[in-house]
This record gives sequence, structure tokens and C-alpha cells, in this order.
Amino acid sequence: MNSQLFIPLFLNLGGGEVILIVFVILLLFGGKGIPTIAKTLGKGMREFKDAQNNISREIQESTGSLTNQVTEHIQEVKKEIEKE
Repeated sequence: MNSQLFIPLFLNLGGGEVILIVFVILLLFGGKGIPTIAKTLGKGMREFKDAQNNISREIQESTGSLTNQVTEHIQEVKKEIEKE
């Protein structure tokens, strides 16, 4: 689990506040429900990260062809300049 996501969330909370939040979660979901919640959150975070990686890959692929086209045009211009 990426701890960087949770650091800003708990920066402004004191120890007593964190204990109170954990106690309320235990009251609401019970001891047996917490692993299920954690598992569901983990799956959700994994799916989000996968989607983010897919989007980044698609952007890189689409800009890669554009980069190739620009490089080809630059080479053509260099050849024309060398001819003159």
C-alpha cells in the first residue's frame, strides 16, 4: 500500500483523534468487517493505479508517433539546408 497517499490525510490529526476514528470504525463494522474493508480498498487502489498506468501508456504511445513525425520533418529540413 502506498503510504504517500495517507500521509496528507493524517498530518493534521493527533493521536487521540486517530484512536477515536479507529474506535468508531470498530463499532460500525466490527472486527470481522475491517479486513473486508481493507481488501476492498486495496482492490480499488490497485484498479485506480492500473487505469492511471494505462492512460499514461496511451498518451506516450500517441505522442510517440507524433515525435517520430517531427523527427522525420526535422531530418528533411536538415537535408534541404545541406543542399543549399
